[in-house]
Amino acid sequence: MPVHIRPALADDAPLLPSVELSAAHVFRHIDGLSWLADTPTMSVERHRQLIGLSTCWVVVDADAQPQGFLSAERQRDALHIHEVSVAQSIQGQGWGRKLVETAMDCARSYPLRAVTLTTFKHVPWNAPFYSRLGFQPEGDKRLADILADEYAHGFEAGSRCAMTWWVSPSKGA
Repeated sequence: MPVHIRPALADDAPLLPSVELSAAHVFRHIDGLSWLADTPTMSVERHRQLIGLSTCWVVVDADAQPQGFLSAERQRDALHIHEVSVAQSIQGQGWGRKLVETAMDCARSYPLRAVTLTTFKHVPWNAPFYSRLGFQPEGDKRLADILADEYAHGFEAGSRCAMTWWVSPSKGA
């Protein structure tokens, strides 16, 4: 069975922190952000919560082992992405983009108005990456509050931004 994306299962939750740790190693090469490689990951319990909401997807390898994930949740009329992580071994192969596109498809099917997230402004695989997927640097009070919380937990002021991808109506609708 080839690598593919599927909805996350409860049994995946204990495996996702190691994927997040692997993905975070790329921050070791960015001045001022290397500390992120050593920060605690999302808890297994939090993964279980998001999996239970059916807003978490995993990239699984030929052995059905998670190699990447996207965790999100509905917040008002948006699907908010909390984390996208792809293990080092499969980075650069388009799996992050495919995970985000899966979340976008989910937002269309609910239907929701938007997909939102917060991210680093100047890290190439963060804001510039999301911009290429159609996200715009904008937000509302909910997103401003998330950014304020991130700054309170150690992120450098002004280093992050909120981004929104607006769901457009289906053609012919």
